Amino acid sequence: MKLYTIETGFFKLDGGAMFGVVPKTLWNKTNPADENNLCSWAMRCLLIEDGNRLILIDNGIGDKQDAKFFSHYYLHGDATLDKSLAAHGFHRNDITDVFLTHLHFDHCGGSIVREGDKLLPAFKNAVYWSNEDHWKWATVPNDREKASFLKENILPIQESGQLKFIAHQEGVAFTNHINIRFANGHTDAMMLPQIRYKDKTIVYMADLLPSIGHLPIPYVMAYDMFPLTTLTEKKRFLQEALDKQYVLFFEHDPVNECCILQNTEKGIRAGETFALNTL
Repeated sequence: MKLYTIETGFFKLDGGAMFGVVPKTLWNKTNPADENNLCSWAMRCLLIEDGNRLILIDNGIGDKQDAKFFSHYYLHGDATLDKSLAAHGFHRNDITDVFLTHLHFDHCGGSIVREGDKLLPAFKNAVYWSNEDHWKWATVPNDREKASFLKENILPIQESGQLKFIAHQEGVAFTNHINIRFANGHTDAMMLPQIRYKDKTIVYMADLLPSIGHLPIPYVMAYDMFPLTTLTEKKRFLQEALDKQYVLFFEHDPVNECCILQNTEKGIRAGETFALNTL
């Protein structure tokens, strides 16, 4: 099995929204904001070559939205999904599985492309994986979260016939080397792949822990639907990850791809940080 980091570029989100009730005087030390109070965030995906399967975990924001939509998010950086795949010798048509941690637009926007007046799967040879509970949550969204669930990113997947569901069962196996954790604080039934690789366990953090800056327990995004649930999930996961020395792979950290954890006088924090390809 081989793992590859896939960078798809950066976008900006309001720093206060990303850190919830935590004052700017604290979070600005780790994630400095610009003059508009916006912080840069990565949209970092993971490609897994596992036997005859080529599995892409999430796929960034895509490029099919209009200029007004993108004007809110200040896309920047030179990386794209296609450039990153090509750098490792792959093309999107090589992807056999697209694993969607959840269906917010910055995680699944690259799933669908616009060709004329048609919305078509970007990965024509792939199975797209979600779970039934989250799919229902995303396709009949609540008023608070519906701006993150764009129907043009989601419904064409099902219409294509390429959608399959993973059982909503903690620890369910996706492959022989990948099991799925579920988290429900950020959004209902978000899926976190837990990967056994070179005698290590790597957990793709998605939006349970968007960045190293979110490791302190109270640092919970205002975007989370159930912040107290996130608090509980973070505490439980961080202790387990520390005890078992998991490698955390960050989707949104603008600087750090991976870290392991250590105990400090302030609680569980990042220890060594490193790029995935150094493992």
